[in-house]
Amino acid sequence: MRLNVTSEIGRLKSVLVHLPGREIDVMIPPMMNQLLFDDILYGQVAREEHRRFQQLIRFIAPEVIDVQDLLEEVLEAPDVKHLIIRDLETRKIFGRKLAGALREQPAALLAQTLIGGIPHEKDGKGELPAFDLLPVPNYFFMRDPQVVIGDGVVICGMATQARRRESLLSRYVFKYHPLFRDSVCWTDFMSGEEPGHRRIPTIEGGDILVPSRDLLLVGVTERTNRAGVRQLATALRDAGSPVKTIIVVELPRQRSFMHLDTVFTFTSRTECLIYPPVILPGGSQAATVTTIDLTKRGISYAPQKSLLGTLKKRGFDLEPIYCGGRSAVDQQREQWTDGANAFTLAPGIILLYERNVRTAEELSAHGYHIVDEDDLLLGRTELETRTDTKYAIQMAGHELSRARGGPRCMTMPLEREEL
Repeated sequence: MRLNVTSEIGRLKSVLVHLPGREIDVMIPPMMNQLLFDDILYGQVAREEHRRFQQLIRFIAPEVIDVQDLLEEVLEAPDVKHLIIRDLETRKIFGRKLAGALREQPAALLAQTLIGGIPHEKDGKGELPAFDLLPVPNYFFMRDPQVVIGDGVVICGMATQARRRESLLSRYVFKYHPLFRDSVCWTDFMSGEEPGHRRIPTIEGGDILVPSRDLLLVGVTERTNRAGVRQLATALRDAGSPVKTIIVVELPRQRSFMHLDTVFTFTSRTECLIYPPVILPGGSQAATVTTIDLTKRGISYAPQKSLLGTLKKRGFDLEPIYCGGRSAVDQQREQWTDGANAFTLAPGIILLYERNVRTAEELSAHGYHIVDEDDLLLGRTELETRTDTKYAIQMAGHELSRARGGPRCMTMPLEREEL
């Protein structure tokens, strides 16, 4: 496979996802804070919503790949399986006894175990269930553990212990699977990690947007810090990547703005979806914007007035579409339910949760045809995908949205058509 992501909106050809499995079924309320959830999900419905989500993507993209399938294929090779278990043991993810038991598991079961965790056999007493290996319930947010930039990948350094194994699993997939044999790894935030030490540089994929081959947007948020941005910038510069400029967008440290793509996403060649108080200059919670010039030797930050103004100077004259419409109340409510987290399938064809009604109304006012997922899945509506017709496809996500992530959060594009 040829990794190729040089825009946020080029027609999607291949994408990585993960159907939420038993890792979300073992969640109980006392575990939510530790595992970064605001609610517990009804797994049966969440999986049905996700399957329908995948079908919607297939109207545009011919290849929708579940990362668990790739992990299983990697683990089919005995020598690779040994290396992975040894690495996890060395990193103190589990001990020697459990490592020995895992070596005996077949590849399919082991892939499921490394994601879904292992409940303790003698569990049953006390408020909190015991686990020999904790689950990683956030793994269906496939955007965060890795990012494809151009023809290479970044293995991310997650900000919290609860998500650290997600990056490790993605690391094994991109390192060992034949699909990615010829791909470049720009930087691996997990390569130098020392057991027992919290990593200082952190970066997560929801904070990285790829407007063009030579330009990146990177958020500094509660999940991505400046040390992470510096490591990424240095790695891209030293590797001779095509990226020449990074626009750094520093957001207020709030759970609701955990990543840049919760307040800003590209929807077409000339439009973007935004949360106004953060993105517009003079907004009540306006982001601080700087740029890094990767053609220079040092890594320094040049102050800018606004994100939209900085993008305009680089050839992106974007009309902002307001998440939640014009009402401040609706903006806050729908930003919380990922109304700004659009996933663009092709220029002007986007996916959004159906619950964000005011956002849909605002998109309609900007010429988007609002399409219900049932009409598309049942053949009552067809997409004119090779015209300039714009669509906002409304997908059910009443369970998925409880986990605090939208359509972009749940996807990692591997290949898009060049614009």
